[in-house]
Amino acid sequence: MSWDVLLLRLPDNVTSVQEIPGDYAPPALGRQQDVLSAVKHATPEVDLSDPTWGELLGPSWSIELNIGSEDPVDSIMLHIRGSGDDVLAPVLSLAAALGCKALDCSQGDLLTPQDSYGWHAFQEFRDRVIDPSR
Repeated sequence: MSWDVLLLRLPDNVTSVQEIPGDYAPPALGRQQDVLSAVKHATPEVDLSDPTWGELLGPSWSIELNIGSEDPVDSIMLHIRGSGDDVLAPVLSLAAALGCKALDCSQGDLLTPQDSYGWHAFQEFRDRVIDPSR
């Protein structure tokens, strides 16, 4: 089970999935080589030995980066597991390095440094599913 966050290019005024125009086609993040370079620059400890599926490990969390094999890269899906608010820093760092926004797929809102609600809601849900007595 993971908390999924999509990194993609969106218009500046968009703050939630409901605000994305129906006919909007996000521009690509860039050529795969350039995207991988930006990912490595933003998170030097990332493992990109498989350039289609990166992995980033933190003290109490992990992030799988589904980059895919398409060139150019349209978006990156992050599959986040574990706990700890420090996971938000690399997520937002990756978004900034790629010039895109981070969309919380479970909440439908964009992540900001001030808003960790989606991450906390995911952890609460996960914990209830794993241990229903909570």
